[in-house]
Amino acid sequence: MAIKSYKPTTPTLRYKKTNTYEQVTTDKPYKPLLAVQNSTGGRNNQGRTTSRFRGGGHKQRYRLVDFKMNKIGVVGIVETIEYDPNRTANIALVKYMDGERRYVLATSKMTVGQKLEVGSGVVVAEGNRLPLAEIPLGYQVSNLEMREGKGGQMIRSAGTFAVIMAKDGHMVRMKLPSGEERMFRETLMATVGQVSNPEHINEVSGSAGRSRWKGRRPHQRGVSMNPVDHPMGGGEGKSSGGGHPVSPWGQKAKGLKTRKAKKASEQYIVKRRK
Repeated sequence: MAIKSYKPTTPTLRYKKTNTYEQVTTDKPYKPLLAVQNSTGGRNNQGRTTSRFRGGGHKQRYRLVDFKMNKIGVVGIVETIEYDPNRTANIALVKYMDGERRYVLATSKMTVGQKLEVGSGVVVAEGNRLPLAEIPLGYQVSNLEMREGKGGQMIRSAGTFAVIMAKDGHMVRMKLPSGEERMFRETLMATVGQVSNPEHINEVSGSAGRSRWKGRRPHQRGVSMNPVDHPMGGGEGKSSGGGHPVSPWGQKAKGLKTRKAKKASEQYIVKRRK
């Protein structure tokens, strides 16, 4: 994929950089796999704001993506590769030999007409899904499970991948996109290949309006508020308060470790991301 820049005929276009979506083959989604998605505006079921600075945005329909890919032993053919407004990565519409169609996360080198297989004993090839025990060292994987049969929960963002570093007994050591090295059970499933749309990180919005299309409202700084509205508010002139940066509810915002010290998964972490 490539990034498109613009001739600066307006202030917005001077910095704007967008994706060319060369991998995408159609702009018409498969209707049976669409679901209604209501906008919450950052409110919970009681109407209270739980996520600030959200609201508006373009109407979207959710794509029912199959993160489990549990059609074991049934060969699938990639029909289309599509844009998904709900995630940074592209998705692929796969038609299986039994006639069923499903959306899956597309990998960076996936093409239309490609065969996909799932299960133990399949070929270690781009887009195929198999247990970690059968994937050789040094391979890039994505859409990784954390529990058997639950489906991919990790490494689903655009351009991300994990690398298989070593194997020890029934455990596999992997380097995650964050830089953390962690042990996983060899029976967990993963998709071979990097997640599609790796150029997403290089996109530049260029305008506030594009953020509004995505449902992001203007972010108001705490130091610009009154003391009644934020702990960092108030003071004469442009005062920054002098205290440690905190959330509106007093939680420290920079450097405070919030992970539980005795979390069960602590034993699997070999090397921290920092």
